[in-house]
Amino acid sequence: MRKNEVHNPNAEITDKDILYEDNHLIAVNKRAGDIVQVDDTGDDSLDEKVKNYIAKKYNKPNGAFLGVVHRLDRPVSGVILFAKTSKALERMNKLFKSREITKTYYAVVRKRPQPSEGNLVHWLIKNPQKNVTKAHDHEVTGSLRSELNYRLAGELEGYYLIEVNPITGRPHQIRVQLSTLDCPIVGDNKYGYPRGSLKKSICLHARRLRFIHPIKLEPIEIVAPTPKDGFWEKFEGLME
Repeated sequence: MRKNEVHNPNAEITDKDILYEDNHLIAVNKRAGDIVQVDDTGDDSLDEKVKNYIAKKYNKPNGAFLGVVHRLDRPVSGVILFAKTSKALERMNKLFKSREITKTYYAVVRKRPQPSEGNLVHWLIKNPQKNVTKAHDHEVTGSLRSELNYRLAGELEGYYLIEVNPITGRPHQIRVQLSTLDCPIVGDNKYGYPRGSLKKSICLHARRLRFIHPIKLEPIEIVAPTPKDGFWEKFEGLME
């Protein structure tokens, strides 16, 4: 997406969006602004777009099976994985549940994190009515333990790039936990950044997934290039 290009939430998935595909799995480089599953906005959901892509590519007039393995927040870009068979869906769900997936994200913030690397543990509660998550330093009723590792990956033009490896997967986890460091993500006014993005995106990118393929039993690494928006590309050289 170029600097002045407006995101189209109903744009179709094409070959250039596909990061990995075999008979069991398909990974897409999600655009910031796409919703993973249908909600009350009426916008086309990413899972339906991927279903349509598979049905069209493989000439399946009755549609294609697609299982949602995990999710990314709407304003977040990057790699997202779907299952093309029920067997793959069941096995990938087990891998995520047992934390046998290594996930790497990159976030851009305006304040240097102190310390420059570390481990964060909080107990999170999401308010579904307000769609906002609150972090607590100790366990409270209804909270979920949430943990991530982070490190400062580099600095560029007054911005700081943080590599994040979440150990758990909670709604808005990276966003709210980085805000506890007084490092809200650029564009994320829900968690403390002074203004939101006109493109309804935040500077959080799901960069990489690593796991053992549930059927082929071979190591898989899927890497998502950053959005081509005139900003993210500047940080590619600082990323692994």
